[in-house]
Amino acid sequence: MSGLLSDTNRPGLVADRTPFGVQGKLTRNAPLAPLVWFKAGGAAEWLFEPKDVDDLAAALRGLDPAVPVMGLGLGSNLIVRDGGVPGVVVRLGKAFAKVERLDDLTLRCGGGASGILVSSAARDAGIAGIEFLRSIPGTVGGFVRMNGGAYGREVRDILVEAEVVLRSGERRTLSLDELGYTYRHSALPVQAIVVSATFRGTEGESAAIQAEMDRIAASREASQPLRSKTGGSTFKNPLPSKAWEVIDRAGCRGLTIGDAQVSEKHCNFLLNLGSATSADIEALGEEVRRRVRADSGVELEWEIQRVGVKG
Repeated sequence: MSGLLSDTNRPGLVADRTPFGVQGKLTRNAPLAPLVWFKAGGAAEWLFEPKDVDDLAAALRGLDPAVPVMGLGLGSNLIVRDGGVPGVVVRLGKAFAKVERLDDLTLRCGGGASGILVSSAARDAGIAGIEFLRSIPGTVGGFVRMNGGAYGREVRDILVEAEVVLRSGERRTLSLDELGYTYRHSALPVQAIVVSATFRGTEGESAAIQAEMDRIAASREASQPLRSKTGGSTFKNPLPSKAWEVIDRAGCRGLTIGDAQVSEKHCNFLLNLGSATSADIEALGEEVRRRVRADSGVELEWEIQRVGVKG
């Protein structure tokens, strides 16, 4: 991995033989399967867990521009291919999971904070309108990037601004308009890492906010295979239809390839029944897309990210 640094910016290997000077944790050939919900896939060439924002920015500045960088949150909306992920995978740890109240209606949330943590902090502060984050199984960095949403609300409804570290190591604060949100998509550069976001809600009562969070949790428990190895919603909704509806009409409920299965409980979820490879899971998704296309003419788009090299 000596090529991680450019020739003009090479400080040499440090004592623990990391390829560039960092203060956080850097692991070579780090297995990613334990870190993603599907529990399948290959290793990261390098897994970097930065100490803080300055550490992340400095590391990216010193990294050869040709080396790819990818952010990893809770790993819920992700297929890591069996051949692994080249370059550097950045995982934001506890230092990035803090939630700070700025005023009566505004929270600043670290990129590693979970949706449950953010919605709970909003409840405690009497801030309503953020309850839907309770249902998004990811971190701030992930759902800011993809304009995550559920139960009639999206991140763009509550976002004020986001702080990011670009691939160059430059730190920038982007406004809502600069993020260019559309359905499950933003204009954020692919290799940028979201390190914090500011959300603004409305005034509310903590008891009523908790009741709404309980309603959302109960609805998810009843309709989704939450206790399975899954990646969450697989395909974007082909509005005005729901993805699960066109998948069901195409006869895909319960369909299997190897140990990968279309959930019988909610057929926009793919499951790893035990020993499915990422190749099995991705192939099953493509078979679902083929059958839906043949049945209804709908071209399903992947919502789950697929990254890395095929095994």
